[in-house]
Amino acid sequence: MSQVIYQTKVNKLGESVTEFLDQGMLIMFKDNAPQELAEFCILHSENDLRENIKAGDSLIIGDNSYEITAIGSAVNENLANLGHITLRFDGATEAELPGTLSLENKEINEVTIGDVIKVER
Repeated sequence: MSQVIYQTKVNKLGESVTEFLDQGMLIMFKDNAPQELAEFCILHSENDLRENIKAGDSLIIGDNSYEITAIGSAVNENLANLGHITLRFDGATEAELPGTLSLENKEINEVTIGDVIKVER
């Protein structure tokens, strides 16, 4: 049985989220994000990180699952404190930036308001 490491729910989508989606990237931020950043982000309210995320865990957005391939050095801290990380669907085995969570390189389905985002082990 899988264990939920992190869970939140999408409250709002910034107007420019799809611009990053085309580049294989999504940005998450707690719904108190600065206005200049909010337009590019998936905004959520809860911030429940129960354990540090590890490579091999699965990120689930709605009904879609993506294997986590690399974790930037600041991902767990940023997620716990700010709810802010960048999701890169690039299959990298080393995260490009400290706040980046790399996921398997596969098609990203559209994110909608009300979707649950969680990490399972």
